[in-house]
Amino acid sequence: MQLNFKEIFTAFMVLFAVIDIVGNIPIVIDLRKKVGHIQSEKASIIAGVIMTVFLFLGKSILNLIGIDVNSFAVAGAFILFFIALEMILGITLYKQEETNPLTASVFPLAFPLIAGPGSLTTLLSLRAEFRVENIILAIILNVILIYIVLKTSRKIERFLGANGINIIRKVFGVILLAIAVKLFAHNIKVLFV
Repeated sequence: MQLNFKEIFTAFMVLFAVIDIVGNIPIVIDLRKKVGHIQSEKASIIAGVIMTVFLFLGKSILNLIGIDVNSFAVAGAFILFFIALEMILGITLYKQEETNPLTASVFPLAFPLIAGPGSLTTLLSLRAEFRVENIILAIILNVILIYIVLKTSRKIERFLGANGINIIRKVFGVILLAIAVKLFAHNIKVLFV
């Protein structure tokens, strides 16, 4: 095992930027209002497990079912696009069949918001550049940070207030929309080249 703190820090920062848990606070707060309670531990652990498994098996799993990474990223871009539209327009596009906290902790929180197509495709890119143990440590550090943000989201909500949350929701909705468009454009271009 060869730990390289520069690799760990770089992988951590790249994943932190892509996961954007701070930017997802409005979604977390909105989700908490819909379902009541979110299991922060469960969401964090499931997201960490998904990212770790995908780090090792992602490309193989996608190849096994005949999907390339770019197609996966395009599909994920659509999900992010619709979530962003909900945030910006204040509408509900996803059918709310259950208001089960366990279900909400897994979908859409753990996947695709935290361990989504952006972070999963990023992991495949990082794997090509960095050692696996350094990437795993970066995932663990991100999971700890995600857990802290999820646990303190009520305090953050009280601090920002209703208007602050609405403003942040709209701003991060536009940012999420831009990420979805960028993810779509980059990967659709690769598919047709």
